[in-house]
Amino acid sequence: MQPAIGVLGGSGFYDLPGANVLETVQVDTPFGAPSDALTIAMVGDLRVIFLPRHGRGHRLLPSEVNARANLYALKQLGATHVISISAVGSLRETIAPGHVVIPRQYIDRTVSRPASFFGHGVVAHVSMADPVCSRLATELAGASRAEDVTTHDRATYVCIEGPQFGTRAESELMRTWGGDIVGMTMCPEVRLAREAELCYATLALSTDYDCWHTSDVTMTDVFAVMRANVERARAILVRAVAALDPAATCACQTSLDGALATVPEAIDAASRTRLGAILARRLA
Repeated sequence: MQPAIGVLGGSGFYDLPGANVLETVQVDTPFGAPSDALTIAMVGDLRVIFLPRHGRGHRLLPSEVNARANLYALKQLGATHVISISAVGSLRETIAPGHVVIPRQYIDRTVSRPASFFGHGVVAHVSMADPVCSRLATELAGASRAEDVTTHDRATYVCIEGPQFGTRAESELMRTWGGDIVGMTMCPEVRLAREAELCYATLALSTDYDCWHTSDVTMTDVFAVMRANVERARAILVRAVAALDPAATCACQTSLDGALATVPEAIDAASRTRLGAILARRLA
């Protein structure tokens, strides 16, 4: 299977314009159904797999997104890299609506989302010290700057459960933690990508100043900025994908080496089936 670039479309980003669509496939996984059908396309000579995180038409709350199924399906179809598109609120004066942010760290404040493929007889402890793929994040930052978009690199993303926006007290607290942006989707995606040995990075699009700044945040305001952000994201994505080699090796793709605690002979047939795409390299 030709290696591919996976794209998880965020709010307002439901398709992949300009791509040569090969097929749209429904995929079932051991962790349930992904958010929607996956579109397999060619962008130039590169194979790209697109999945709208919230479903087409934005039908799923952040807490309802089956991140395990989404990442597993991308892995199963040959993705080696995953670019996540995410709308976020700004916790910093310098990050204005319309700016692009490339987070390198996160603070996870989600409370009800399955955050691991492992368990039920198989144990692994992957390192999350540097949670995103540095090479992929650098490519995204470079593509954004090449599109003449104000870009903030090496930011910290605070991921909240939602679907409600935060209070002013919470917004101020996140600022004291060192948070630069706040959103609802990076976690547990980034954790699961590391377990699946996928290179993962987020292209975050600032839509508003969170409520620490001025007035309340409304979806009317968010969507107004989002429409312009989506066009920027599409241009950045096409440029970044063109610069990537999905067959290139990376330390992210061997993250289970030294992390898998359960010895292979103790992994039963049911677990080998459930984790087939995740453990294929380790159990080969």
